[in-house]
Amino acid sequence: MTGTLVLKNLRIIDPSRNLDETGTIIIENGIILAAGKTAQNEGVPDGATVKDCSGLLAVPGLVDARVFVGEPGGEYRETIESASRAAASGGVTSIITMPDTDPVIDDIALVQFVQKTARDKALVNVYPAAALTKHLDGEEMTEFGLLREAGAVCFTNGRRPVHDTLVLRRAMTYAREFGAVIALETRDKYLGAGGVMNEGLLASWLGLPGVPREAEIIPLERDLRIAALTRGAYHAAKISLPESVEAIAAARKRGANVTCGISINHLTLNENDIGEYRTFFKLSPPLRGEDDRMAMVQALSDGDIDIIVSSHDPQDVDTKRLPFADAADGAIGLETMLAAALRLYHSGQVSLMRLFDALSSRPARIFGLDAGTLAPGAKADITVIDLDEPWIVSKETIVSRSKNTPFENARFTGRAVQTYVAGKLVHSL
Repeated sequence: MTGTLVLKNLRIIDPSRNLDETGTIIIENGIILAAGKTAQNEGVPDGATVKDCSGLLAVPGLVDARVFVGEPGGEYRETIESASRAAASGGVTSIITMPDTDPVIDDIALVQFVQKTARDKALVNVYPAAALTKHLDGEEMTEFGLLREAGAVCFTNGRRPVHDTLVLRRAMTYAREFGAVIALETRDKYLGAGGVMNEGLLASWLGLPGVPREAEIIPLERDLRIAALTRGAYHAAKISLPESVEAIAAARKRGANVTCGISINHLTLNENDIGEYRTFFKLSPPLRGEDDRMAMVQALSDGDIDIIVSSHDPQDVDTKRLPFADAADGAIGLETMLAAALRLYHSGQVSLMRLFDALSSRPARIFGLDAGTLAPGAKADITVIDLDEPWIVSKETIVSRSKNTPFENARFTGRAVQTYVAGKLVHSL
């Protein structure tokens, strides 16, 4: 992006600098020259494009650290291009794509394929995560050093946990040497193997097999012990229970280098939303009870949960329009993550500073991305938000190729009205 752009009269929140003030953002050639109230005193450069953004909020472009796409192999569900358009419309300027594709992103050529496709077609920054094990089988490690050098920002087994503890120990030790993060879902292979929703009274009423809480907690506690043993950087990708937060807090006290994320779905929905077997609410981990949800919101507010992810997981009608027990897990979320998160602000539960720390600054820091800040000299990835804009999610306006949103017909207050990537406007209402 060439030229100079000035955004005036904005409320600016930048968690990376603990900054919350009304001011101006000056962008030149895709780089932030100044952002804050002091920028107002610098004057408007000659020939600059000036936009009056009174009543709007600017934050560092959102970073979504857990995005599943179909490309390569499942382009009918989502391509890198369509995911990037969905991201831009939701105020997300950087995404980390999961390796669960066909073929799996487990060698250099495929990492490079993702990068080249993103350069050619994507509106936002796309960072590939590489497979932790070949074919995601959980048995043989991939070439961490070569994959890291090729541009993989972290290593994960995607939707699949790693059940072999020795493989996990070797992987964490190896990844430590390259300064790489291991990001894993925690799900026991056997506990609740046939479960399709949270184990409890509601599951019994619906006649559905449940997944016990221990199916998340036990493998998480194992992973945390391995992280402490290896001194590796470990990220629990999607936790959903207060006991998981407690386990992570205990591991941190022991000196383990661990972080954690939570899906926006588990902060804003609960098991009652499943209603009459609504498969768009079939997720992994399953939606929990309302007491669990409230506890997780508090943990996010306190900073015990590091980041929020959309866990964007497009599924088509053939895998969702089935009996609940047979339907695939997963929901799209790039377009609704911000608006759903703003529910937590409007309800007074989470401050804007903490919210955008979890949505932007902290994921960028955890995964070492060039993002998450409005500091001078940073790339001008900016999300401009109208906190009071009312809107309704409709199937017709969803940008993603798949439409499996749990928020269909939901009423939201607040959305991204402008999204800038390197100073270029990629979304505008």
